[in-house]
Amino acid sequence: QVQLVESGGGLVQPGGSLRLSCAASGSTFGINVMDWYRQAPGKERELVARITISSITNYADSVKGRFTISRDNAKNTMYLQMNSLKAEDTAVYYCSAVLSSVRRFWGQGTQVTVSS
Repeated sequence: QVQLVESGGGLVQPGGSLRLSCAASGSTFGINVMDWYRQAPGKERELVARITISSITNYADSVKGRFTISRDNAKNTMYLQMNSLKAEDTAVYYCSAVLSSVRRFWGQGTQVTVSS
């Protein structure tokens, strides 16, 4: 089992920045991949960024160059640095982890609102 807790969401003006954190606990040694997903009202959940156990990263086209995913293995924490935020980035952001390449776990989500 893996428990995930997100933090760092909030209200920010367009062009601003936020850093999301995801603290993992439990069977963290078995985590292969960690992701950030987001879901806007009326839309499907979408993958925003991914980081593998070997620190290979991937990003959705919509956030490339603006968002950076990273992880601190010593702290069992993953981050999403979000810069140049736009109104269309408004969503609930979810942390997710894949354990032993088989089972996916989710956090409870954190709201990010980009508005003036």
